[in-house]
Amino acid sequence: LELGGFDTGPCRLFLKLETQNPGGSIKDRMALYMVKAAEQSGALRPGGTIIEATAGNTGLGLALVAIAKGYRLVLAIPDKMSQEKIAHLQAMGVEIHLTRSDVCKGHPEFYQDFAERLAREIPNSVWVNQFANPANPQAHEETTGPEIWDQMDHQVDAVICGVGSGGTLTGLSRFFGRVHPEIELILADPQGSALTEFVQTGHLGTSGPSVVEGIGSGQPPAIADFSRVRDAFQIPDAESLETARQLL
Repeated sequence: LELGGFDTGPCRLFLKLETQNPGGSIKDRMALYMVKAAEQSGALRPGGTIIEATAGNTGLGLALVAIAKGYRLVLAIPDKMSQEKIAHLQAMGVEIHLTRSDVCKGHPEFYQDFAERLAREIPNSVWVNQFANPANPQAHEETTGPEIWDQMDHQVDAVICGVGSGGTLTGLSRFFGRVHPEIELILADPQGSALTEFVQTGHLGTSGPSVVEGIGSGQPPAIADFSRVRDAFQIPDAESLETARQLL
């Protein structure tokens, strides 16, 4: 979808409408890929339990796949996430554990550490762990990237995305590294994230709170490959919210 109502300078700006996926977000792609990979490896067996730490959208994608394939789904979700997502997941029969959003990795109440502990305690379960799962970027390398390339008739100079787990950025980086190495990959980062400084200087900045859900981090996710990222921009919460309202 081309945006016509914004000042885009010398550029034409297009949005990839991942809202058209069944679960309403880009995360449907990697949810299916990660479950299939767990099945193929033997880690996920019939009647098993899928466990994940998520800001919500990955959980929705996993819920659709789990229901279709007959798996139980257990999610660890930070308590700052929207009540609409949580209610949506609960309505689909997902077991939810709310965790603290004011703690970092290494704390037992951090959502990723919480999910890892659940996987140790629940028999016949697998923690799909989107932050370190190679099937995550594979989904975007094989589907999202080629779709953008084809739908834009190969007329792409720059791609902008955020980093939650890093799967989209990494998958797009690998695909465009083959078909269009000159493309500019740009990180859109929320207030409070340490990733902008990491891209620009190679050193982690300080992290802090943000009202923006699901993207930004205090450290690079395990699967995130920033080697082809040309630049990063950190956007204040107020600007993010105002732009979202204009877009609507």
